[in-house]
Order: sequence, then structure tokens, then C-alpha cells
Amino acid sequence: MSIEIKVPPLPESVSDATLVAWHKNAGESVSRDENLVDLETDKVVLEVPAPASGTIAKIIVENGTTVEAGDVLAILEEGEGSAETPLAASVAAVEKPAAAVAKESSGPIKTSPAVRHLLEEHDLDATMVIGTDKDGRITKSDVMSFLKSDDSANVTTGDQQSVDAESVEVGLSRTEQRVPMTRLRARIAERLVEAQQTAAMLTTFNEVDLTEVMALRKRYRESFEKKHGVRLGFMSFFAKAAVEALKRFPVVNASVEGTDIIYHNYFDIGIAVSSDRGLMVPVIRDVDQMSFADFELALTDMAGKAQAGTISMDDLTGGTFTITNGGIFGSMMSTPILNQPQSAILGMHSIQQRPMVVDGDIVARPMMYLAMTYDHRIIDGKEAVQFLVSTKEQLEDPARLLLQV
Repeated sequence: MSIEIKVPPLPESVSDATLVAWHKNAGESVSRDENLVDLETDKVVLEVPAPASGTIAKIIVENGTTVEAGDVLAILEEGEGSAETPLAASVAAVEKPAAAVAKESSGPIKTSPAVRHLLEEHDLDATMVIGTDKDGRITKSDVMSFLKSDDSANVTTGDQQSVDAESVEVGLSRTEQRVPMTRLRARIAERLVEAQQTAAMLTTFNEVDLTEVMALRKRYRESFEKKHGVRLGFMSFFAKAAVEALKRFPVVNASVEGTDIIYHNYFDIGIAVSSDRGLMVPVIRDVDQMSFADFELALTDMAGKAQAGTISMDDLTGGTFTITNGGIFGSMMSTPILNQPQSAILGMHSIQQRPMVVDGDIVARPMMYLAMTYDHRIIDGKEAVQFLVSTKEQLEDPARLLLQV
């Protein structure tokens, strides 16, 4: 029986997707629930599984095509599929690398969307790389190790050969490569320009002494991790401090819709996460109702999904306030751009030991610059400064977070 492989329903507010990679060719056998193709939307990569075991009879839509929900991608002939003849199998085994034959004998090669993107970027076949993770799954480090190995030096494509030939002909090693933006990168660019053109953005700065937070983390780090199974990071302190400040200054937690101000009586905090596909802002909901451990577990889960490429559209929508940490990359100070329709974003930066005057003495203190960009259409400078000062006070005296004073 023939089965149509169709584009699944797309997330709300997403009208189309781009077919980025087929993992099967026409004539190949597939197993039920095996991933056949990756579809990239503005935010997430969707996998289309096989609805039944069988053989790919025909591929209708090629890589790079824009598709909509319900579009037919391929035709699947249900059944066990046609097995290779002994002669064909023996010829294929001779032609393919030993590593590829070994992998095929153990079943389909398992990869995440991030790994598949890396393989495609370097024009590699998954059969070339030995997976070291559980069940033979290929990791990013496996791909990078292969690229650094001698084996990769023997892998050349037609395009690479043509570039090499051209380089020899003109006697130059200077080359250029033109690639289209991914949908995610294009969407990020669109939103950033939209924010700059729409909101009246202004940034205010302050600095925070993290002596007490660092002492608290050092004192309870091991027992916290032992009890909850997750490390006690800085982000939970900043998120909880920001929530307390948002309660005092509700307009910072609001958004603009036309000529209306929408006040949110809940605290869904977006945390900017860098991934292989670009910047993502997964949302952790009801942070005010979470313990430090609940927040750290939720953040670890979201970051893992962002890196693996399995994050959903629901995970990325509905935030009321955003925190971004450029400090993990070494940034000392920056002016973050609003994540619209939110009206404010808090920027964290590197922790630096700096000389500070404390009770008349000059002492070294772990200091961080804070930056808050806000929409001046609805937030006045006084409210923005007071919000940042409130956040600073909570962090410099963490007992306030427990007592909510």
C-alpha cells in the first residue's frame, strides 16, 4: 500500500518551513518511526518520521524547497521492502569503507539535528564517522575528531576539487564562499531590525558586588548538587532577583500592543542560549513559584534541548522578560537588544576582581556590570534605574531572596 509522507502541522504562527535534509534516498528501506527528513522553521528543526516500515518509492520535494503543512514530500510503499541481491550487496560492501559496512550492519546511524548540520556543512557522510556515544550515536566531538584526523584528508568532493583546480590555475589561496542564511539566522536578523525600528530603546547600567552570592555558592555547592542532582549556577540567583524586582516594578514585566500596555501577572523568564544554529531564547515559566533547584533543572533541560536541536516552538514563546549572559564569552559590557514584544532585557557580563572601597578600605571584590535595555515608550528612566538597583540589592544580600524583603 502506498502512503503519502506529508509535512506535519506546523507550530502556531509558522506558515512554512524549509526542507533541509533527506536522510533516505528513493529505493531505500525504512523502519517505522525512523526520521526521514528535517524541516527547518524560523525557530526549530522538525523531524518527519516514517509512519510505517517500507521502501521510499519516490521523493517529491528536494532539499532547499519551501513547504507548507500538508504538502506531500514522498511516497512510501508499505512492507518489508526489497532486499538487495547477494551480488549487489557484495559489490556495495567492496565499494564502501569498512567503517560504513560495520555501521550498516548495526542499523541506522543515529544523529541529532546539530550533528547532521555539522556533517552537511563539511560535506561528510555519517558512515565516515565512528560514533562513540551510546548505541553508536555520533556526537559533535566525533565529527570534529574525524575532521582533525588523517582520514578526513582523503575525503574530497567534486566542489572541493574544482576549487582546488581553480586555486592552482590562478596561483592564489584566497577563496570566498557564499552561503544563504539559515531560516533561524534570517529570522533573528529580522527581529533585531524590527526591535530597533519599533521600540524607543535605552540602556541603563549598574554594577553588582557578587561576594555574598559566590560565598553562598561555595558553601552549599556540593550539598546542593548532591541533593538535587544539578549544579547551583549564577543564573538562578539573577532570575530570582529579577523576579522580585519585577514584582515591585510591574511595567518592566509588561509589553506594548498597539496603544495598549499589557501587564502580565506572571513571570515567564526567557534565558538567551547560544546553540549551533544560532541564538535561542527558551522560556522558563512561573519562575516566581520555583525553587532554585527547580529553576536550575528547567534551565539545564532547555539548554540541552537547544543544543540538541529538539527544542519546540512552545519552549520559545510567551516570555515576559529576558536575561542574557554575555559574560560566559568574556564580555565586560554590552547593550542588549529587546526581545519584542517584551519591554526590557537584563544583560549579565564577566565577573572581574576590581578594587572597591568598603568601609573606608580598598579591597578586591568580584564585580559584574549589569545592563538593562528597556522600551522608553512605557518605562521611564526612574523605573528602569530603580529596577536595576533593586536587582543589585537582592544579589548583594541574597538573604533578601529568601525573606522577600
